[in-house]
Amino acid sequence: MFTILMYIVAFGFLVLSFIKDKKKTLLALKKAWKSFENIQPQFLSILVIIGIMLAVLSPEVISGLIGEKSGWLGMLMASLVGSVTLIPGFVAFPLASALLKSGAGFMQIAVFISTLMMVGIVTIPLEIKYFGKKAAILRNSLAFVFSFIVAIAIGVVLR
Repeated sequence: MFTILMYIVAFGFLVLSFIKDKKKTLLALKKAWKSFENIQPQFLSILVIIGIMLAVLSPEVISGLIGEKSGWLGMLMASLVGSVTLIPGFVAFPLASALLKSGAGFMQIAVFISTLMMVGIVTIPLEIKYFGKKAAILRNSLAFVFSFIVAIAIGVVLR
């Protein structure tokens, strides 16, 4: 119901924008469509990878690797995967939902998503180039540690 309400509100604002300035609204819609076209190949490839991963890995395997009972080792594994993976947020959250439904633990998924969003092992050369080695390493290290703090907080709240 909430999603339908959000679509109605968004459509209402679109109509309001169209009434106010037809030219700007059409330009914005063209830009939005272009962005969608640019994101679509990434999105589809990630969905295929997720589908294959969920087909190959049974819920028991996922639960054993990053389930609630995997503890700190599961959190460490999830954080390392999250640190080196470069997935956009709009794909990461459905992936997290699918993993949770397949038996992953809340703390493990929290650390995975946190490191995925905040730690950039793949992008660290670019960070070093623009911010310097010390700043890039410090930022990534603090983000890695903070991801565990977030995961622990989520674990405490959801128990």
